[in-house]
Amino acid sequence: MNMTTDQMGVIQEINAATLQNWLNENQVTLLDIREPGEYAGEKIAGAKLVALSKFNLRDIRLLEEQNQKQIVLYCQSGNRSGIAANKLLNAGFDQVIHLQGGLNNWKQAGYPTEISRNAPISIMRQVQIVAGTLVFTGTILGVLVSPWFLILSGFVGAGLIFSGVSGTCAMGMLLAKLPYNQ
Repeated sequence: MNMTTDQMGVIQEINAATLQNWLNENQVTLLDIREPGEYAGEKIAGAKLVALSKFNLRDIRLLEEQNQKQIVLYCQSGNRSGIAANKLLNAGFDQVIHLQGGLNNWKQAGYPTEISRNAPISIMRQVQIVAGTLVFTGTILGVLVSPWFLILSGFVGAGLIFSGVSGTCAMGMLLAKLPYNQ
């Protein structure tokens, strides 16, 4: 367990074994802060969805009061749950707990997940499919119709570079708003 102290409170990182013990003893409320499409595809059994993009501090406070249990946050890798933990600290929570390494470490430790084969494919894969299709289409049209269509391929390439440098993906955010990803 790692603890980070902030002037307002403490963020505690727990490992998968500790979380499994707490879940077995029904001691915690587990919150998955990934997006709905990710949650629909795979999750830790018993987790409730509270997507970081729609993070509402009042709902978290109410959930904690109703369940009378400590809240534990997790995401895919631990990055987003760390962001959410800081938001909770800034909102006045004294202690916030999140799963170190997220779902990736949970699975690496050999713990089970619930998988839905009917869930939409991940946003990242959707971005790869759309970007690849646009680049391929721009290249083919640039060769067969007009070289001006190569601008489409260049535009998508520039967008991918920006996404990699900035850590944000406009195409991913747009795809996340589609009804089948909600």
